[in-house]
Amino acid sequence: MAARRLILLLAVAAAALFAVASGARASKSAQFDLFRLGSSSLAQQAFHDRYRLSTIAARLRLSERRRTRETAAGSRAAAFAMPLGSGAYTGIGQYFVRFRVGTPAQPFLLVADTGSDLTWVKCRNSSALAAAAGTGTGRAFRPERSRTWAPISCASDTCVKSLPFSLATCPTPGTACAYDYRYKDGSAALGTVGTESATIALSGPAAAPSKAKLKGLVLGCSTSYSGPSFDASDGVLSLGYSDISFASHAASRFAGRFSYCLVDHLAPRNATSYLTFGPNPAVSSRTSSSSSCPRAAKPRARETPLVLDARMRPFYDVSIKAISVNGEFLKIPRAVWDVDAGGGVILDSGTSLTVLAKPAYRAVVAALDKRLAGLPRVIMDPFEYCYNWTSPSTGRDADVDLPKMAVHFAGSARLEPPGKSYVIDAAPGVKCIGVQEGPWPGISVIGNILQQEHLWEFDLKNRRLRFKRSRCTH
Repeated sequence: MAARRLILLLAVAAAALFAVASGARASKSAQFDLFRLGSSSLAQQAFHDRYRLSTIAARLRLSERRRTRETAAGSRAAAFAMPLGSGAYTGIGQYFVRFRVGTPAQPFLLVADTGSDLTWVKCRNSSALAAAAGTGTGRAFRPERSRTWAPISCASDTCVKSLPFSLATCPTPGTACAYDYRYKDGSAALGTVGTESATIALSGPAAAPSKAKLKGLVLGCSTSYSGPSFDASDGVLSLGYSDISFASHAASRFAGRFSYCLVDHLAPRNATSYLTFGPNPAVSSRTSSSSSCPRAAKPRARETPLVLDARMRPFYDVSIKAISVNGEFLKIPRAVWDVDAGGGVILDSGTSLTVLAKPAYRAVVAALDKRLAGLPRVIMDPFEYCYNWTSPSTGRDADVDLPKMAVHFAGSARLEPPGKSYVIDAAPGVKCIGVQEGPWPGISVIGNILQQEHLWEFDLKNRRLRFKRSRCTH
């Protein structure tokens, strides 16, 4: 899964190079709980992230410019939310959300992916094969048992025009639309596409939570899959910028926006937050959620344009102006942040480690390493800069003041992540600069570790991105 993402991310870079020549009503919302999964190999995460990045350019090349069709429909609820958490306990560097689909509803645990446009779940055949091999979760969607499942014809516009990954074969108009996701690292998902209904828990200021159906979702039924990313989950929840994604479908009915808060990537399995559709009071609140200080004032969310560049679909493009370390702005060519010049930046929940195009990477690691020069260097793949963090006198972690890194977005918005988000724990007594080098020209990616312990709101209707510090736990 992470592999496909990275592949998609590099696809964006290539598409950006060639693009120069080619020229709800707001009262509704919904909320989902997010879950996190056990610790994984950083080397493996970086390997998959690099593959995901390399695919982005190719994927964007296939994308056609489609305007978002946001329609105000659905219930009169204020919002709905789904539990969200880290997948570290399974060895996966991604985040998982609980999702109920079909009638009657069937529960699944899906990867929350802002780089995907197709939501899919494992179906009976794939689950049986996984069980025989001793892998997988054992859960499977049974479309024949759902009263709301409707296959999409292979001759339909949705199949032919909206799914670049659909198969061309169409023996009869009644044949279901088939898809084949193939990733550079060998992982894959194959199956057929239909429409379905998801069960959501509505919430509003004047009413108790109630269940409702979100109808007309485009859902993939994967009858076979391969790759370790899918062994720990039941599929993918698409949060990408696309006409067919779950995010676009749900947001169009709930105020045109969605938000999520990622707990620490190493948090225990029971540490959960939420994926929310509709207005999220926590975004505008100035009150701390800390139980020890319930009324402590906190700054409002910071805001910057959400670019939504068709060339970058299904990824979310953001405009970065600079990066600073300890208040000193680094010398990074402006072209690195400019899509038209072969660069650009996307925010991606499916990539673990942040990837910076070479000129930015070199400037950032040099600045951080300069301020960590007093620590002994050690070698540890896949990182270039790692340090022995154990004090020789105490045998405990050294008392070191981490340099403060900040990402400056368009406008006055500034992301100031905690030090553990960019100088990360790689092994007992060892910390590394948790940033990867990407090709130049090429796209840069803000991964989920750098996003952790922040609340992020994607306002698709007004094309704004808002974020603020948060512990995320509930």
